[in-house]
Amino acid sequence: MSENFFCSGVEKASQRSLFNALGMTKEEMKRPLVGIVSSYNEIVPGHMNIDKIVEAVKLGVAMNGGTPVVFPAIAVCDGIAMGHTGMKYSLVTRDLIADSTECMALAHHFDALVMIPNCDKNVPGLLMAAARINVPTIFVSGGPMLAGHVKGKKTSLSSMFEAVGAYTAGKMSLEDVEEYENNACPTCGSCSGMYTANSMNCLTEVLGMGLKGNGTIPAVYSDRIRLAKMAGMQVMELYRNNIRPLDIMTEKAFMNALTADMALGCSTNSMLHLPAIANECGVNINLDIANEISAKTPNLCHLAPAGHTYMEDLNEAGGVYAVLNELAKKDLINLDCMTVTGKTVGENISGCINKNPETIRPIDNPYSETGGIAVLRGNLAPDRCVVKRSAVAPEMLVHKGPARVFDSEEEAIKVIYEGGIKAGDVVVIRYEGPAGGPGMREMLSPTSAIQGAGLGSTVALITDGRFSGATRGAAIGHVSPEAVNGGTIAYVKDGDIISIDIPNYSINLEVSDEELEERKKTMPIKKKEEITGYLKRYSEMVSSADKGAIINK
Repeated sequence: MSENFFCSGVEKASQRSLFNALGMTKEEMKRPLVGIVSSYNEIVPGHMNIDKIVEAVKLGVAMNGGTPVVFPAIAVCDGIAMGHTGMKYSLVTRDLIADSTECMALAHHFDALVMIPNCDKNVPGLLMAAARINVPTIFVSGGPMLAGHVKGKKTSLSSMFEAVGAYTAGKMSLEDVEEYENNACPTCGSCSGMYTANSMNCLTEVLGMGLKGNGTIPAVYSDRIRLAKMAGMQVMELYRNNIRPLDIMTEKAFMNALTADMALGCSTNSMLHLPAIANECGVNINLDIANEISAKTPNLCHLAPAGHTYMEDLNEAGGVYAVLNELAKKDLINLDCMTVTGKTVGENISGCINKNPETIRPIDNPYSETGGIAVLRGNLAPDRCVVKRSAVAPEMLVHKGPARVFDSEEEAIKVIYEGGIKAGDVVVIRYEGPAGGPGMREMLSPTSAIQGAGLGSTVALITDGRFSGATRGAAIGHVSPEAVNGGTIAYVKDGDIISIDIPNYSINLEVSDEELEERKKTMPIKKKEEITGYLKRYSEMVSSADKGAIINK
């Protein structure tokens, strides 16, 4: 094993003097320098336990001959940021995380890295950084939260938001809401359903960048500490064998990730993050590929909010590897992809059986023959939009109704809470895209209010913003082009008929081309209030949602 960059030569004496200032011994200086990227903070429940994960990783690195050095990464709690201006600052952190981690890792010439993320933008941001830096790297997350329990049933954060909607609609008492408030989120960890954080941690396993169980072992289990120690030890094997992220995150690996995404029923946010990560790896993911994969990939899991099982149930059923093993039975997975174990996907999943056919449906008895996500296209979204098909009520897969148009989330939520939305309506929330928001806010509050009011099987919601993984119902997001860029969504009027056909991947505004052209002449693009700081720079540089909302280079 080679020595680290700074350990010898008089020309590096100045740097070694600064390592002396850190209290490092000569023995530590001779070993490979392993950066431990810690996302620990005291505001995000999914990150409050990461200090323990960090200590376990450090021990694993040291046990196998490396010198661990910790530096931080930021993270936003989407649940806390939800429903107010704070959500503008969520998606934008993905690029801040990637940029700052790249800066820290390359400025200090680390020989290897262990990434310790857990929440929504934190995981893809660090995957993007890993691709840029391309030194031997492994991921170990903080792990998912255990499900809550209310009135004898498991529950989660999405139920909490829906309880607020039900209370506002007069369908739930304040006492019941308080019971959810006190019991929906019982432990540290990323929220307990197949929301964005857990989707991305599971897909990190599929991509080959995390060890078995990275996406599913609950945060409070001792197995999570053991996993962290193993990750610390394994990164040293990656270093010795010079296995790097770009050796692992190949085009075939991304096809595996999209396939597993469809089977698991992941968050629609994965349709932003996978293209962005792939872009850093030199791989192009056109969203039309998602429909091609969905058409041949059965949906095997209905975790919350789509169903009544949770991450702990998926873990007990065999986890992500068991899902991959089911998919492999129909040759849907590339088995020869390299992973951080130093073995191929096929070698990793061998013998990983499905222990609970209710949590992971067998490949010959799926929830549906098609995948959990659908990409729609039509005159309302010429460059595509996205829906979590597995969380849509069957009666809403095909829907036609009058538009109720709002130019912000706040406008929409006020009318929904006041009971102004009726069965059959199609709620349109625009000027919430990556550039127009800016920041592409999640719309969990409006969708939860619709569900809580009992309208989830009769009302659709369409936006150029995005949705939380906790969203369920006919919630269609990422409409591209977005309103601020002159997309058709900017020219929808109240009462216009919108037709949605998810099985046939179509979404259309039933207005003639001539009428649309006339509206473009008479309906000016709405300007947002003056924005400053990072959001201003972000809005000027960000791409459209169909390209992953990446920062244009």
